[in-house]
Amino acid sequence: MGLGSSVITPIIYNNNTNTVMKKYLKPNALVPGDTIGLITPSSSITEEKLEKAISNIKMLGLNVKLGKHIKAINGYLAGTDEQRLEDLHNMFLDNGVNGIWCIRGGYGVGRILAKINYKLIKKNPKILIGYSDITALLIAIHQKTGLIGFHGPLASSDFTDYSVKHLKGVLMNPKLPYTIAHTIDSNNSKDKAYHSKVLRAGKAKGELTGGNLTLLAASVGTDFQPKFKNKLVFIEDIGERPYRLDRMFTQLLQGSDLDKAAGIILGVFEDCEPKVGDRSLSLMGMFADRLGHLNIPIIYGLSFGHIRDHMTLPVGIEAEMDTAFRTIKLLEKGVK
Repeated sequence: MGLGSSVITPIIYNNNTNTVMKKYLKPNALVPGDTIGLITPSSSITEEKLEKAISNIKMLGLNVKLGKHIKAINGYLAGTDEQRLEDLHNMFLDNGVNGIWCIRGGYGVGRILAKINYKLIKKNPKILIGYSDITALLIAIHQKTGLIGFHGPLASSDFTDYSVKHLKGVLMNPKLPYTIAHTIDSNNSKDKAYHSKVLRAGKAKGELTGGNLTLLAASVGTDFQPKFKNKLVFIEDIGERPYRLDRMFTQLLQGSDLDKAAGIILGVFEDCEPKVGDRSLSLMGMFADRLGHLNIPIIYGLSFGHIRDHMTLPVGIEAEMDTAFRTIKLLEKGVK
């Protein structure tokens, strides 16, 4: 498949009458028979995760190519910084590779961001997909090159019917507008973390950006800090007590322009309620305390992040959120 090219499109932001011209790169859509390059830019993997990732990719009718250092281990990292960087660069350089999929997150992407050859990536745009620690990679590459990245399942995730539907709907068979609805059964879950809740009702349009809260907070003050003004910001995390989430949201509010976002879409924050007996705000109480003053639409509990059913969200394209219907509507294709 041919290389991508720059596309210029007008974006009209919510609550802003100015039209902002944004230049970005769209990768080619995937088709059956394409080859996916599997990489581990963060933490290392087990043989079981590798086998599951390969099986998932083949289930989609795609072929697999493994990164040279895919099984490398360096303590809590998947090899040295140089090894992980080499696999990333080589997959973008390889003309036989049509898309790049991260097998897992963990920790490590932040260490290589300053060493990435962004000019190389801009000349060889391809689909890049993952979540969790991969948040930092998707945002950095988009900001440095304009390449649309995809916050979606990791290659070793559970590929549920919901996840596969939206993977194909965004990456393989894109149509406009494309509406991604909340999973039907989530509000029937025994775990209240999966119950959606409207914190502030409304609709908003803007460019999609966001990802894992820990990574977004850690980027504040760096060259790779995301920009939130007039954007739809999606945020998720797992296994963090409310006071820790409070600290990270406070960091974003004090160190970034999160308060100028067009809207905020919160994922499922599983295992984030206080322990029994803790002197703590509840999870929803923390959200109300930290975000309740923002005069923008905010919804909790949509299907992305460290959960089974996972939306695929293109980082950098125009979308619309609607709290009444618990939907995200993609107004542009993320691929060409």
